[in-house]
Amino acid sequence: MARRGIGAAVGATVLLAVTNRVLYKLALVPMKGFPFFLAQVTTFGYVAVYFSILFLRYRAGIVTKEMLLLPKVYFVVIGVLEALGVAAGMSAGAMLPGPAIPILSQSFLVWQIIFSMLFLKKSYSLNQLCGCFLVISGVIVAITSGSDEGRFLSNVEFIWPMLMIASSAFQAGASILKEFIFIDGERRLKGKRPDIFVVNSFGSGFQALFVFILLPFLSNLRGIRFGDLPAYLNDGASCFLNAGDDQVACDGAPFLPLLFITANMVFNISMLNLVKMSSALVASLTSTLAVPISIYVLSLPLPYIPHGSRLSPSFVFGVSVLLLGLILYNLPKSAKQQKND
Repeated sequence: MARRGIGAAVGATVLLAVTNRVLYKLALVPMKGFPFFLAQVTTFGYVAVYFSILFLRYRAGIVTKEMLLLPKVYFVVIGVLEALGVAAGMSAGAMLPGPAIPILSQSFLVWQIIFSMLFLKKSYSLNQLCGCFLVISGVIVAITSGSDEGRFLSNVEFIWPMLMIASSAFQAGASILKEFIFIDGERRLKGKRPDIFVVNSFGSGFQALFVFILLPFLSNLRGIRFGDLPAYLNDGASCFLNAGDDQVACDGAPFLPLLFITANMVFNISMLNLVKMSSALVASLTSTLAVPISIYVLSLPLPYIPHGSRLSPSFVFGVSVLLLGLILYNLPKSAKQQKND
């Protein structure tokens, strides 16, 4: 029964992950000049929404006072790790060629395996490790299937790929810490796991705090001087609301950005719920499956993006390798392996 519930959660999360990626691309059609503004709206807007939902769930008795009294130091660390992940990722992303970014980001899965073994004392069978390797390989093949840039890291300084890998390490550490909060919280709450909105709200709150502290640095990475930031945010808000002078350039707003923000919020809740039900690694593998599906959907003619693109045979091969890796990872475990999970 539990496996059936996890299977349903996996299916819902894949669907939401694909929807999230596609809507992000569509949201950038009207907001193409203001991606940094859209990122800040999601970061700080989620704090208000998550805490509002948390308050309602507390009033309804779903969230208990004991849940709210869980140690906040873990949430502070999550906030620091996620803010550092954003800073490192943006720093490296500004210096790396486009195809390199999603490929290097696949190190996220590797870091999750390492951290879960070190801090959660988890063990993985050979077929699970091989399955993760095939998933990573499949995503890399699928992503690079249309690239003809050759050795696209040949002219890049060594520090930038390493910084992108470090960004994945920070984010992976945050995801494993969230899983630890659920496990530790179950012990502290005598068998009841913390509500996902407790973890979402405090994690997002501290992330927003540290992103705010790093805002001058982050805006500079996007080519926006700190002194120009108020004007940029004002122009971004005008485009977001489609209330500026050039409404043609912002055609599709505010509908598409709001649709993306809603889908992204539901996706994040679904991901954290999957972490609570299974593990951070299962949630990441689920999200990874959405990458090639999203690429396929985005290759089709869509509203506001009428010109589709053709996928190569190597893309299909990469997807096949990814699916084989997921099947291998999910092969039935022995009783001894299940006990160690």
